Amino acid sequence: MPAPDDPVGQPEYRLYRSRKVPFQRWRGGDRDELTSLRGDAPAPAPARSRRPITRGRIVRWLLGAIAGWIALSILVFLISAQLQQSKITDDANQALGGAGYPLGSPNNILVLGSDVRSKATREPGAQTSGSGRSDSILLMRIGGGANTRLSIARDTIVDMPGAGRQKINAAFAIGGASLAVRTIEAYTGVDVHHVVIVSFENFPSLIDAMGGITYKGGCVVSPINGGFRNGGYTLRLKAGKSHIDGKQALALARTRKNQCAKNESDLTRARRQQKIFAAMKRRLLSPMAFVRLPLISWQAPQALRTDMSGPTLLGVFGALATAGTPRAHVLGTSDGNVPAAAKQAAVQRFLAG
Repeated sequence: MPAPDDPVGQPEYRLYRSRKVPFQRWRGGDRDELTSLRGDAPAPAPARSRRPITRGRIVRWLLGAIAGWIALSILVFLISAQLQQSKITDDANQALGGAGYPLGSPNNILVLGSDVRSKATREPGAQTSGSGRSDSILLMRIGGGANTRLSIARDTIVDMPGAGRQKINAAFAIGGASLAVRTIEAYTGVDVHHVVIVSFENFPSLIDAMGGITYKGGCVVSPINGGFRNGGYTLRLKAGKSHIDGKQALALARTRKNQCAKNESDLTRARRQQKIFAAMKRRLLSPMAFVRLPLISWQAPQALRTDMSGPTLLGVFGALATAGTPRAHVLGTSDGNVPAAAKQAAVQRFLAG
């Protein structure tokens, strides 16, 4: 027999290395082949610790959701505004002066509302094509700390460039936005930087997108487009506060003959239009409007035709939202002839605001 220390008689040993299991880290940690062959159950994966839901995390989630909602609304607004910008004629753009960005610099904006009716109207003598007369004329100075408004009665007699002495609302019908801008500038001496034409066709959709507005005023009974009897619409509002929809708001803005107060004049209507404007602003700043913000952002530019680009128009809305509500001022008289001193005082008050 070989000696114990004889190398020939010693058994042979081989060294094996365990094979690494793919994705072993995600399959439960370290596990060798022997454990796998024996069928032993894998060790349970260590439980991951979850961060507790704290008040701070909830606030961050909420702020992130709010920021995303606002960003979406801004994007929708800019797209909608871009689609509307091309609807102002070149001659109107040439008549307008320049100004800085509305959030940082005062801008004088002329807001016009046309009296063109829809083709479905049955109102006798109603105009259904063209520019139409300006049913409302509002000068608005906003931005850079400025915040004033001046309504001009539509029956005010003025010297119109190239058209003689006429009622001021005829300028829009004769020469569109371009002549309206030049007429307002010649009459008031105010440089108009931008123009906004309110679309009566889309205006109700904007009010409805807001969820309606709350208006406070006297009793109103007003037949529009011939009233219900002639296929039109009859507005009926009791004195005090009323929550009104888009169709009612449009009828209220256009009301000239109020059967509840037959002594009302065009000056009354101008004041009423400014109250509607203020009611819209209050609604835009309400929590309900925030929920509807993307829809409002789409409808707002659709209700307007303007020379302003999307970012500039967004700046105007931002300036309006951050400014207070100014007192309504109306320039006009019952016979349309405004004394020069009264006009000068109204213009100085407008520019000083």
